[in-house]
Amino acid sequence: MARSLVGSGLLPTLGIFHRNRYNAYALADDIMEPFRPYVDKLVLEILKEGIAYKELNIDLKAKLLQIPAMDIHFEGEVSPLMVGLQRTTASLARCYEGEQRRIVFPEMI
Repeated sequence: MARSLVGSGLLPTLGIFHRNRYNAYALADDIMEPFRPYVDKLVLEILKEGIAYKELNIDLKAKLLQIPAMDIHFEGEVSPLMVGLQRTTASLARCYEGEQRRIVFPEMI
């Protein structure tokens, strides 16, 4: 998330709701919240499949590496999560610039 924010010209330190002088990623913490259910879903799959999770092993790594490529939905379109992060942060930058009034977030389907 922080990388996407920086790529969109934003500072991940300056949060909207998260504020802590010792948190260098307050804005990243704010903007990642709508993406959390996708990761939660993957964690639930890990538990249901019985993958050992107390230590980082090859099976767990393989499952976690699926996160950036997970399909997410934006306004009727499907894209990988990493592309979706960029869409959201770019829309936030356009909001700050006054070019649009709404941040684009993924839709849970």
